[in-house]
Amino acid sequence: MSGEVLINLTPMETRVAVVENGVLQEAFIERTRRRGIVGNIYKGRVARVLPGMQAAFIDIGLERAAFIHAHDVVGSNGATNEKVAIGHLLAEGQTLVVQVTKDPIGSKGARLTTHLSVPSRYLVYMPESPHNGVSQRIEEDTERDRLRALTDECQAEQELEVTGGFIVRTAAEGVGKNELYADMHFLLRLWRKVSERRVTAPTPSVIYDDLPLYIRTLRDLMNDELEKIRIDSRENFDNLLAFAREFMPDVEAQIEYYPGERPIFDLFSVEDEIQKALARKVQLKSGGYLVIDPTEAMTTIDVNTGGYVGHRNLEETIFKTNLEAATAIARQLRLRNLGGIIIIDFIDMEDTEHQRQVLRVLEKSLERDHAKTKCTGVTELGLVQLTRKRTRESLEQTLCEPCPTCAGRGTLKTPETVCYEIFREILREERAYSPEAYMVLASQAVVDRLLDEESTAVSDLEIFINKTISFQVEVHYSQEQYDIVLM
Repeated sequence: MSGEVLINLTPMETRVAVVENGVLQEAFIERTRRRGIVGNIYKGRVARVLPGMQAAFIDIGLERAAFIHAHDVVGSNGATNEKVAIGHLLAEGQTLVVQVTKDPIGSKGARLTTHLSVPSRYLVYMPESPHNGVSQRIEEDTERDRLRALTDECQAEQELEVTGGFIVRTAAEGVGKNELYADMHFLLRLWRKVSERRVTAPTPSVIYDDLPLYIRTLRDLMNDELEKIRIDSRENFDNLLAFAREFMPDVEAQIEYYPGERPIFDLFSVEDEIQKALARKVQLKSGGYLVIDPTEAMTTIDVNTGGYVGHRNLEETIFKTNLEAATAIARQLRLRNLGGIIIIDFIDMEDTEHQRQVLRVLEKSLERDHAKTKCTGVTELGLVQLTRKRTRESLEQTLCEPCPTCAGRGTLKTPETVCYEIFREILREERAYSPEAYMVLASQAVVDRLLDEESTAVSDLEIFINKTISFQVEVHYSQEQYDIVLM
């Protein structure tokens, strides 16, 4: 597996593309006016306690109040207990230091926790936790024991006071004591500054701001499988290089400035792939396709054979289509950043061994995902359900907005339906006001239908109410929009 990270920076936005084997796998987009705030620590004030929801709204200085649940509140003993009433943990007007775990998405405010943590290249420092741990993605027991022992040793040698615990990140696999010690020392110095700001900062305000996206990318994504990071901004290339020299000197040689005339996102067709990721339909190489429908409650993915007819028999055709779809689905989840509950409707397979193999390919493909995923297997209805942790807006939510014509439904009322609504509205107006005549303002399609297919119905209505009805096309009206003017 070989990979690259492409970083496109402009004053308006930062875009990051993760490419593996020449194919776009992930895209991160952050607008300057609407930066992500996951990881930021705020000094906030409890605005409202909701006993019925075991939660509270916290004012952290954003447009919408943020939300915290009881199980995300650390008690006075340093532990959490969901059974303790939220009213015993928080009170309105109370000052609270919180960290954002989920960006504001749609109409929902940010999600918060008081389990504070600050990350570095190899470690995550948790000032409220007394224990050290190792990332579950490091599976080898001997390596886990080695890293845990090194962490304990480094912690004992720190000159600064250590009151919390550390989690060893996946990137630390194979590193030595010096790297862990340097990371730990940096985190403790950083936390000392944050602790000082906790006391002096006004309420509400931000007391710890996570690194900008292009530097977070270097810190969080760089691994042995990534060959290089290319960035098209000279100024920010220097900033990235300076960060690498101080904290990640082993990857400095892999950072490149891209001065090419061709836009950096034209490499590996990244721009085209982002546009395809906004489509509902995803074509598979075999001729099959996926249909992806995100909704408020969940995302559904339907697998279809399409134009793929196979070479042997129906069961083999279905099996091969589902195998290809499993790999494609894992990539689409990462690329589109789809989170929450995800239901996959693979093509029905009679062979249980085929079902098991498709599920194994899906789980194997999901292992490369940085977001936490959990697959619960095949349901009685033959559906595969999984969950994927949602921390930021999806690609579609970042780049798009609901259609103002259909309000996000994806469908429009037919001209016939609108015509009948107009007839009913005229009858209501007649009973209420009984004017001398009516003028209907509507779109071209609706007026055309009223004057053609529905002309008999219009004539009958005029006779029934004994009034004339005239029509006027409004070119700016959508198909569902109309007005009735009383003359």
